[in-house]
Amino acid sequence: MCQKDIGMQTVRVRVQKRRAALRAAGLRLIQIWAPDTRAPGFSEECRRQSLRVAEADAADRELEVFMDAALVDQEYS
Repeated sequence: MCQKDIGMQTVRVRVQKRRAALRAAGLRLIQIWAPDTRAPGFSEECRRQSLRVAEADAADRELEVFMDAALVDQEYS
């Protein structure tokens, strides 16, 4: 076995122990697909969507009243 293989075994064992400890704590490993923030156009699309949400929020008087009430509630709790 070469030095690299020994190092990889050490990492593998460490990862196995860590995962076992997390499972013992009641957690489970999951994998998800997430947007690639490095992709061309990502920041532009975020801005576009944010502006649409802001426009919708600005046009929603009920939401504004609700948010103001929540803010007042937070200030006095």
